[in-house]
Amino acid sequence: MEEKYKVFLTRKIPKAALDLLPENVELTANEENRVLTKEEIIKGVKGKDGLICLLTDKIDEEVIKEAGEQLKIIANYAVGYNNIDVEAATKRKIPVTNTPGVLTETTADLAFGLLMAIGRRIVESDKFTRAGKFKGWGPLLQLGTDIYGKTLGIIGCGRIGSAVARRAKKGFNMKVLYYNNKRNEKLEEELGVEYAPFEELLEKADYISLHVPLTEKTKYMISEKEFKKMKKTAYLINTSRGAVVNEKELLKALKRKEIAGAALDVYEKEPEIT
Repeated sequence: MEEKYKVFLTRKIPKAALDLLPENVELTANEENRVLTKEEIIKGVKGKDGLICLLTDKIDEEVIKEAGEQLKIIANYAVGYNNIDVEAATKRKIPVTNTPGVLTETTADLAFGLLMAIGRRIVESDKFTRAGKFKGWGPLLQLGTDIYGKTLGIIGCGRIGSAVARRAKKGFNMKVLYYNNKRNEKLEEELGVEYAPFEELLEKADYISLHVPLTEKTKYMISEKEFKKMKKTAYLINTSRGAVVNEKELLKALKRKEIAGAALDVYEKEPEIT
């Protein structure tokens, strides 16, 4: 008789993903469309062989310990995995998996969508119109800024950053500067993008798009000092991780008009903005 494996799923995911599970998996899932508390996750994973979790689930040392000795794998339904205590899992010899690559083009679309929305003031204009404030066109009404031909600075030029660069160069003829741990000479040759030191990129870019993982090095890599180096007309776009940007300093920079605006897909402590 084939051995059965018990797996706990912390939140609803598309049926197509669940259909990939083999028949010998007994799945217990959170049927509510909400984030579980830590206590609920511990209760759900206790005695299970596997855990399928999301980026919104904090899987720390306590959760891993309370799951039991039989826990064999932690599968994160995300590209990033900073929500999991990988060190604690490693000590227990529990593999931690993620899903790199599956959202490359999707996230690049979103990043460029946010860039266009903030540059052309699409969200503001929508709210303005829905509030009944639109009384007729005027040359200065909700005046945005061009995207075509402007300078885009990409911080973190991996898969997603490179995909954003392609959209910028091929679709909008933008000048693209990028900062990365390693130079991407292949991308430079393919698209004509230019490597720039971090501070130089901040000073020259009209739009800055963040695509770095969250590490000790990248936490708050955009803070007070960095905002002061940006153009007063610059826009910041973040589709990486919330804590890459110091939100308190971002708010100060916006109030002081040190930058023109920001478009955020992620916050440090979602759903709250710190």
